Amino acid sequence: MSWIDKVRNSIPFIVKRETPDNLWHKCPQCGAMTFLKEYEENQNVCPKCEHHGRIGAAKRFDLIFDSGVHTPLPAPTVREDPLKFRDTKKYADRIKAARTATGEPDAFLNAKGEIEGRKAVVGVQDFAFMGGSMGLAVGAAFVAGVEAAIAEKAPYIVFTAAGGARMQEGILSLMQMPKTTVAIQKLHEAGLPYIVVMTDPTTGGVTASYAMLGDVQLAEPGALIGFAGQRVIEQTIREKLPEGFQRSEYLLDHGMLDMVTHRHKLRETLARLIAYLVPEQAAA
Repeated sequence: MSWIDKVRNSIPFIVKRETPDNLWHKCPQCGAMTFLKEYEENQNVCPKCEHHGRIGAAKRFDLIFDSGVHTPLPAPTVREDPLKFRDTKKYADRIKAARTATGEPDAFLNAKGEIEGRKAVVGVQDFAFMGGSMGLAVGAAFVAGVEAAIAEKAPYIVFTAAGGARMQEGILSLMQMPKTTVAIQKLHEAGLPYIVVMTDPTTGGVTASYAMLGDVQLAEPGALIGFAGQRVIEQTIREKLPEGFQRSEYLLDHGMLDMVTHRHKLRETLARLIAYLVPEQAAA
């Protein structure tokens, strides 16, 4: 202990002030320091460089639905740890840890509400829950969201964010790809639109299935979108990939996206799309 600490501790009227370590947010892109409150009020978008940070399901629902009012849909019950998988930790323990950290049952949640007076069912994939990985629970939640949209006669809007399939569930995780594809077909048969908003990052089996099957494909600025990683692709084709490859702006320029929309304008853009695609649904 230094002499100044000894003096401070010996004087009772000197009040110690603890400085919270979460007052500031450092942008991973430009390095700018922003008050955390200001950053969150700006919808987790850096006010200096417009970098779009990741957000969870609860905040996404608050931003998208009118006045944040929405009804969460119950998460389907699925068999957990079907393969009794273990690597450095038990899969069951990883699930428990993710639930404790996020407060959510799994990586995909649904809610229903209104977007500028128009009904919608919204599904959100949370990267904070085991990298948004796709397993039995995610597939079941996606199907439940489709069924809710059909029951409500409303469009299904999905925000994707994933590192791919959940390896701890093996082939069962890959089976969610055709499962979700069939569910989307049922939505189409009901005459309802399926809208995808890809956020950072959307990769792996999610990109190879429901993320790329939207009637309208949107993405947030700067989002990483792809199947395999850039390094893997470069090693496979033995060529250097272009700058910005697999970012949303590059995909827009090459016809894989319909639009790249700033987070601040997403709600009004989605409302306009619902008006175009479900014209019989009059705004309240």
